Amino acid sequence: MNESSKKYLQEFKLYIEIERNFSKHTVIAYSSDILSFLVWLNDRDIKEVTYPIIRDYLSYIQQFNYSKTTTARKIASLRTFYRFLYREKVIESNPALGVHSPKKNKTLPEFLTENEIEQVLNNLKMDSPAGYRNRAILELLYATGMRISELSSLNFENLNLEENEIKVFGKGAKERIVLVSERAKKFVENYIKTARLLIFKNAKSEPNSPVFINKTGYRLQPQSVRIAIKEVMEKVELPKHVTPHVFRHSFATKLLENGADLRVVQELLGHSSISNTQIYTHVSMERLKQSYNLAHPRAN
Repeated sequence: MNESSKKYLQEFKLYIEIERNFSKHTVIAYSSDILSFLVWLNDRDIKEVTYPIIRDYLSYIQQFNYSKTTTARKIASLRTFYRFLYREKVIESNPALGVHSPKKNKTLPEFLTENEIEQVLNNLKMDSPAGYRNRAILELLYATGMRISELSSLNFENLNLEENEIKVFGKGAKERIVLVSERAKKFVENYIKTARLLIFKNAKSEPNSPVFINKTGYRLQPQSVRIAIKEVMEKVELPKHVTPHVFRHSFATKLLENGADLRVVQELLGHSSISNTQIYTHVSMERLKQSYNLAHPRAN
């Protein structure tokens, strides 16, 4: 890889991180994808890359048997990279314009029933401050449908529990308001009043202080929540792989099953496109069919 390629890679990373405000995970993934492409190019000038060369690269990576999702991301990385180069007038034409992503296999998201949610929550030990904090977190995830990264980023200035509201910042720093149930609200309030100070006695409650903290007083990271859920699932005999995101799926599925408008669910989830929310209507339909087949005497 030549020096000019290294320079453009660094500039591209700054572009998607600062100007496009991509998530940390996406910045790392896209940067890694472009690095792999530039290494494959070797000493070839990035300005001389054509559509056939990109097609050759895509043929080359097929030998690694990446999933459709990974392949689609690598193509998205290339398209974003060359849009950036074209915008910066580094290249006169965009060789990635005709490159299309493979169609992804549509899979229904995993979700939990209300009974399964209660099984998980009731098996979460609350005999320690950290245990109570984790219970408050899972109650909040199920009540609001927020992403685990959004929950981890919560500061006190984002809470408006008197109105049962929380301000969150989703992908691309998009701001939205999520609603909190009375049950989840009580767990969060009790955590703040008691458990939080037992986790770290000098914990501050200033506007820019993190709501959920670890034993050193720093912001609780998403990985810690994943570990807590994993420990609970080892005790609960459920034939499902439960992650923090499953609580988000369960939230959306339950709303639609109870008659919530699709646009309302889209707003609460922070989806930029209604198509991302529509998958939950398929989940609800599957549940409907199962109930029909079990209950109707002529279903089979």
